[in-house]
Amino acid sequence: MDRRQFVRRLTGAAATLGTASWATNSWAADEAGLSANHITIGSSLALSGILAGAGVDHTAGIKGAFAAVNRSGGIHGRELKLQTLDDGYVPARTAANVKQMLDGGQVFSMMSIMGTANNAAVLSLIEQQGVPYVGPITGASSLRNPSQRYVFHVRPSYQDEVLRVVPQLVSMGLQGIAVVYLDNPFGKEVLEATQRTLVNNKLQAVGAFALAVDGSNAEQIAQQVIAAKAGAVVMGTTGTSTTRLVLALRAKAGALPLLGVSVAVVSSELPKLAAAAQGLAQVVVFPDPISGKSAAARSYHAAMRAAKIDNVGASGFEGWINAQLVIEGLKRAGRDLTREKLRASLAGIRQLDLGDFVLGFAGSAPFVASNSIKIGVFDEGGRIRA
Repeated sequence: MDRRQFVRRLTGAAATLGTASWATNSWAADEAGLSANHITIGSSLALSGILAGAGVDHTAGIKGAFAAVNRSGGIHGRELKLQTLDDGYVPARTAANVKQMLDGGQVFSMMSIMGTANNAAVLSLIEQQGVPYVGPITGASSLRNPSQRYVFHVRPSYQDEVLRVVPQLVSMGLQGIAVVYLDNPFGKEVLEATQRTLVNNKLQAVGAFALAVDGSNAEQIAQQVIAAKAGAVVMGTTGTSTTRLVLALRAKAGALPLLGVSVAVVSSELPKLAAAAQGLAQVVVFPDPISGKSAAARSYHAAMRAAKIDNVGASGFEGWINAQLVIEGLKRAGRDLTREKLRASLAGIRQLDLGDFVLGFAGSAPFVASNSIKIGVFDEGGRIRA
């Protein structure tokens, strides 16, 4: 007799004998963060610091998706709950948050941890405990390992982004490409991928400049870019640091072409950039979250309106998309839910059509749901046109 059968028999015996007060709920006993009435999904991400705006918006997108499911009765009768802890984009805090949630039995699975170094700090723990994890908010190739059975990436890798878009810059005849990268593991990985791609195109960066994580040396970096006579800049930056860099570069060389990776400009920073965003190019890995052209975006906006959530944008859209995979995986896993069944059901998703944006895994690790990569340009209204 296995443990599940044993607990069920105890519960049945308690009901017969009128001693239900000491019987344990079999769902809660079998899996952390799971009961007959709810499933709790955990996330650690920046709700303060340089990526606070992105973290708040991303969380809002997940909540909008979960609210839509819960209004329809949940998944196999269970309500979806989200537990988020703020790590301020600090890896040590991410590690402490995830350890707290997992060791305390607070969550059934994980989703949407933000940052390259932050994910690096927790992936081994997640794998060791056999916890399904959907949608790391990073494109770091170094975190995509064939041995990972429980990690399900959604966005393409930064390496794939750079491999796709840098040759386009070269084909446009842009000369003297400089790289500005955030001085952390994320930025350094973008730098390495960009330099490698330039070499493959028989070019070399005219300079590689490390931007402080808080962007405090943005003025100095902008001056160094100008002194290097850069003809274009690839930015491996994100959050408020990107804002400080772009404003500094625009003040010194307004027409200098700037291209950021997909996380460079987060939607919450657009009001600060204002007119400086116009003409800024960025890699696009999800459909336009604002226009009504995308069926996926229309579903996202409908969910946010129904949940009475106002902060919509690219970060929230990514949260909503990640949540769709979590929801689909839980539906396929069935009512008799375990972490291993969720892992298997996620791995079995080959084609999840969100309208005009399709997600699916190839069946073997590393699991990556999308390879959609385009270049978009921000217009005068702060909307990105792919």
